[in-house]
Amino acid sequence: MWMRLARIGFSHVEIGTVTPLAQPGNDRPRLFRLKPDRALINRMGFNNDGMLAAAARLRNRPKHVIVGGNIGKNKATPNENAVDDYVKCFDSLFPVVDYFTVNVSSPNTPGLRALQDKGPLLELLHALNARNAAQPMKRPLLLKIAPDLTNEQLDDVVAVVKESGIQGVVATNTTISRADLETSAAEVAAMGAGGLSGAPVRQRSTEVVRYLRDRLPRPCVIIGVGGIDSAEAAMEKLEAGADLVQVYTGLVYEGPALLKHINEAYAEWKRPK
Repeated sequence: MWMRLARIGFSHVEIGTVTPLAQPGNDRPRLFRLKPDRALINRMGFNNDGMLAAAARLRNRPKHVIVGGNIGKNKATPNENAVDDYVKCFDSLFPVVDYFTVNVSSPNTPGLRALQDKGPLLELLHALNARNAAQPMKRPLLLKIAPDLTNEQLDDVVAVVKESGIQGVVATNTTISRADLETSAAEVAAMGAGGLSGAPVRQRSTEVVRYLRDRLPRPCVIIGVGGIDSAEAAMEKLEAGADLVQVYTGLVYEGPALLKHINEAYAEWKRPK
């Protein structure tokens, strides 16, 4: 799969979220299209085959394809033991990925977003940094955050990034907001809980990217995510301060040609004037 994605124009592929033990995820149906909004609601719940299966699949991957490992905790693991789950995933995937995304921002695992609070977050990142430091060659660590954080909470994220010394932030995950949607309130209510992605999150995710870049100068890496369904939307994230962008829901509505349009716009953007 990652080879196919690389061939259509992706510079890197991120897999996950991976948890220590396999888990089926939330009950179906758990993925819904909001076509008038060019959006999705998902409550997948970290459905995956577990860290050992993920590591086995990646063991013989082509080395020229950059692969990130997005790691989380099992649903049954209480937050007080969450660090252990992240460390297990880190150790298992370390030999087969190029960087790590620490996912504490999915709305679909009960209690997970509480790990975004400054105290638990520092504890988690310090533990991962210690494992990273013990390796002969470190992997970049990125923190994936929610778009629903207030500016005060984003200030805490900035402080955590600086204190922990991790390499960057992925901004942002899906939102729990349902504001200003074209899809009827009754239809949205019938879909139930989950994270909203796609065009409705574009503005807020860009605001978060810009807010973080103003406070986290390079070489801190910011990956911009959210509502990227056009070359214009991708350039918006880069101009706000993102170093890289990721595409998810935009592919559902635009297909693989989206990558061609983004790459062409990026090449033009970088061309000396």
